[in-house]
Amino acid sequence: MPRGLHGYGPGMARSIWSGFLSFGLVSIPVRLYTATQEHEVDFHQFERGTSDRIRYKRVNERTGDEVDYDDIVKGHEVGGGEYVIVEREELEEIAPGRSRALEIEQFVELSEIDPIHFQKSYYLGPSDDDTASSYALLRTALEKTDRAAIAKFVMRGKEYLACVRASGPVLVLETMYFADEIRDPVKELGDLPKAASKNKQLDMAVDLIEAMTEAWKPEQYHDTYTERVEELVEAKHEGREVVAESEPAATGATDLLTALQESVAAAKKNRKRPAKKSATKKTAAKKSAPKKKAAPRKKAAAKKKSAA
Repeated sequence: MPRGLHGYGPGMARSIWSGFLSFGLVSIPVRLYTATQEHEVDFHQFERGTSDRIRYKRVNERTGDEVDYDDIVKGHEVGGGEYVIVEREELEEIAPGRSRALEIEQFVELSEIDPIHFQKSYYLGPSDDDTASSYALLRTALEKTDRAAIAKFVMRGKEYLACVRASGPVLVLETMYFADEIRDPVKELGDLPKAASKNKQLDMAVDLIEAMTEAWKPEQYHDTYTERVEELVEAKHEGREVVAESEPAATGATDLLTALQESVAAAKKNRKRPAKKSATKKTAAKKSAPKKKAAPRKKAAAKKKSAA
């Protein structure tokens, strides 16, 4: 029985697509898995002033009658209020074989791809143990050459452009936007500011970027908005008031240089702070020991939050 990422092991994720990754005359059976999940607080809809839930139904706009999902077909407007009705089977038939083919068309330098093209990330795993070595071969070759494979495949009735790249022990597939799906910024936003001229403000802006540059550590970032939503729900449940944060104000042109200078100084100070903490760790612990009154309050708040 296949194990690991193949989707059959106990407690493993279920694949959302399976097919064959093909390049040249090589064909590797693979499965696609969701790689990300979003943080969000679930809300239901109610009529204001009541505890009545809001429900959505699929209804015939002419008769008002509810329609079963199996009786719903797709239609494309061709003009003048006329529609061409298309069945699901017809959509599947026009792409014979392609619904299970992930065909690599070329390899490119990963750095050449503008991130605006990336849509959603998936894990691409081998389907069985017999061809796992072929999977490992492609993954290692991509990692060694620092290349990405550009492929096309059909999933859920839509053709996708995809980028396949090596990421540690797994291949990652990024669905991508086609070039004509990316909007022209000039058409969307109108006239945009020209490049800044060489001056002291530009020098300070570069200094600020340099002072704030650090190694990428994704684990140090978390969803603070979801936390505040959870705090809001808990506070309202307990009858407490939540104070909203004030909106930031735009920095005026006359204050820009001063703001940049102060920001650079603050950034440089923050970068030195960790070293000071490690050097005075024991002293800091001794100083914080007498503050025993604040500790029970923090523990109580933590218990309430975990209970919620």
